[in-house]
Amino acid sequence: MGFGAVSQEFLSSLCQRREGESVAWDVSVSAAFSIRGAQRAAHALALCPHAGASQLLVSSSPSPEPGSPLTGLDHGLYSFQENGWGAYLAERLVRKCDVVNRGISGYNTRWAKLILPRLITESTSADSIVAVTIFFGANDSALKELNPKQHVPLEEYAANLKSMVQYLKSVDISADRIILITPPPLQESAWEKACLAKGDKLTRCNATTGQYAQACVQVARECGTDVLDLWTLMQKNQDFSSYLSDGLHLSTKGNSFLAAQLWSRLENKLSALPSLLPYWRDVDHTNPEASLL
Repeated sequence: MGFGAVSQEFLSSLCQRREGESVAWDVSVSAAFSIRGAQRAAHALALCPHAGASQLLVSSSPSPEPGSPLTGLDHGLYSFQENGWGAYLAERLVRKCDVVNRGISGYNTRWAKLILPRLITESTSADSIVAVTIFFGANDSALKELNPKQHVPLEEYAANLKSMVQYLKSVDISADRIILITPPPLQESAWEKACLAKGDKLTRCNATTGQYAQACVQVARECGTDVLDLWTLMQKNQDFSSYLSDGLHLSTKGNSFLAAQLWSRLENKLSALPSLLPYWRDVDHTNPEASLL
C-alpha cells in the first residue's frame, strides 16, 4: 500500500524496524516521494513492487513536514535494487520527489488492510497525495492446502481490496488517485524449481493467480479506480518467463515493464509538479540565495 504527505516524525517511525525484520512486503506500498519547494510544498509518490502485492502513492501539497510512507511485498522490497522499478521511478522524479521504500516480505491483503490506517491516518493531508497504488495478490493466491498462512480466499481478497479503497476514500483520497495493480503471472516450472530447492512443493499456480488478477480488475471497476492488469499484459508476450527472475518475482525486464506501465499512468498526474530545485545553470552564482531559498 502506499501513502504520502505525512510528518517527518511519522515517516521516521515507519522507517524503524526490529532487528532482523525483512524490508519487503507482499502487500504493496513501497515507495514514497516528497518534494520541498521555496514554500516547502510537498509532492509525494508512493509505490510498491510486487512480490505478492504492491501499492503506490503520489502526493503533492503544501505541507511543512512532507513525507509518504508505503508498504509492499518482496516486489516492493526489490523495486529499489539495481534496475528495480521503484528505482526507475525515483530517478525519473529525482528533481520533484524523494522515493522511500517500505517493504515487508510475505504480507497479504488480510494483514495489509489492518495496518493501512496506521500508514495513512485521518490527519494525513489528502490534498498532498497525487496517487496511491495497491499491489496485492501473489501471496493471497498461494494454495491454501500448501501455504495456509499466506493464503486468503478469493472473495475475501476482493473484499479486502475494496476495504482499502474505501478507507482511502474516507480520508479524502479520491478514486481517480488510486491505482490497483494485479499480481503478475506465475511461471510454474521455474517457481517449482525454486520451491523444491528449499524442500517445498509448488505452492502457487498461474490459473489461480489469474483468478485473483481478474478479481482485482473487477474491484477497480466497481470502485472507479484505475487498474494495471499486469497478469494479462505480461502474458501477451508468449515467453512471459523473461519478466520473472524465479517464476514469481520480477526480473530486470519485468521491473522495466512494470515501471513503464506505471509511468504511463502517472506521467500526466505528475507533469504539473514543479521541480524541487533549479537546474544548476539557472542558479545565480553571484547570489545563490536568490535562486535556492
